[in-house]
Amino acid sequence: MDKKILLVDDAAFMRMLIKDTLTKAGYTSILEAADGEIACNTYESERPDLVVMDITMPNKTGIEALADIKKKHPEAKVIMCSAMGQEAMVVEAIKLGALDFIVKPFKPDRILQTVSKILG
Repeated sequence: MDKKILLVDDAAFMRMLIKDTLTKAGYTSILEAADGEIACNTYESERPDLVVMDITMPNKTGIEALADIKKKHPEAKVIMCSAMGQEAMVVEAIKLGALDFIVKPFKPDRILQTVSKILG
């Protein structure tokens, strides 16, 4: 599959976990960013087909990065992924244009279902 996916999480092990799940499912073009600032820059230069983004990160939160990316690129496809399953965060992310919200810890199947549903 030649879809480009950007994984954004300040925890390297979480990026690795999601990357392994996606790679085993055949997704090979996977980019990574450790915070929202890097995510925004990477989105600009790489234009991934999908972004899977954590909320709580240093420098720029996932919510701030989501807002910035969607402002410049309303067509951007973003899934939020966070341990903070607080309703306010979920509502804010969806209002800003996130297509889905996955609460950590999650089963690998949950990520795969959502990614394949969005990417077709």
